[in-house]
Amino acid sequence: MSPRTLLPNRLGHGEHAPVVDHLDELRSRLIVAGGAVVVGAILAYVVHRRILHLLIAALPPNHRRLTTFGVAEPFTTSLTVSIVAGVLIALPIVLWQVWAFFAPALDQAVDRAIGGFAAFAGVLMLVGVVFGDRVALPAALRFLTNYDNSVFNVQLRASDYISFALLVFAACGAVFELPLVVLGLVRVRALTSEKLRRNRRLGYLIVCVVGVALPGVDPVTTTIETIPLLILFEASIWMSAFFERRWFVARLSSEPA
Repeated sequence: MSPRTLLPNRLGHGEHAPVVDHLDELRSRLIVAGGAVVVGAILAYVVHRRILHLLIAALPPNHRRLTTFGVAEPFTTSLTVSIVAGVLIALPIVLWQVWAFFAPALDQAVDRAIGGFAAFAGVLMLVGVVFGDRVALPAALRFLTNYDNSVFNVQLRASDYISFALLVFAACGAVFELPLVVLGLVRVRALTSEKLRRNRRLGYLIVCVVGVALPGVDPVTTTIETIPLLILFEASIWMSAFFERRWFVARLSSEPA
């Protein structure tokens, strides 16, 4: 099979094709997405020591020598970090393949809107991960590693710490997607900015419940994850009012006179 046959051939908007062609396109896109993840994981493994040092740097200085149990744990931990980093590296390509497969079935205006939302989601997730790395994770670690340290001999297992750090990053990335969720609901008219303003207190309560439900076994992590949620929810209300006016004007201009 030549490399040319593996490259996805995107259909035009509204273009019809046999089911076999759709399956061939899906296969090609899965191969491209899977190949991107494999290449990303290989690249991440090449620099996996630097990635580990970045994760360990959030720990207090006296806890930066992680403990491993078992012969294979150093390798499996490094491999896990490389795979996760590889998925993150390949994520833009994977999302592009998913979007390109479904885009021909969508109206061009909807297609552009989804592209804009996807770009916005990527930016928000990146900001959330940076927030987790610079603020949430160090604060949580300072609290947890010093909690009752006069009673406990705190030793950190490598695999457990890496899993905890990745969980905090994932939670912070998800937290920062709140404006996108609210805007999406307003875009499909399931919510309105007026309804959001009128039920602001209920929204704050729901946001706090979500913050408590997010990963984080300690009150420090929970609080640090909830505060951005509250700020982002308030920002979402103002953003919804702004975009709601723009979408209303756009609908009026597109309607026939």
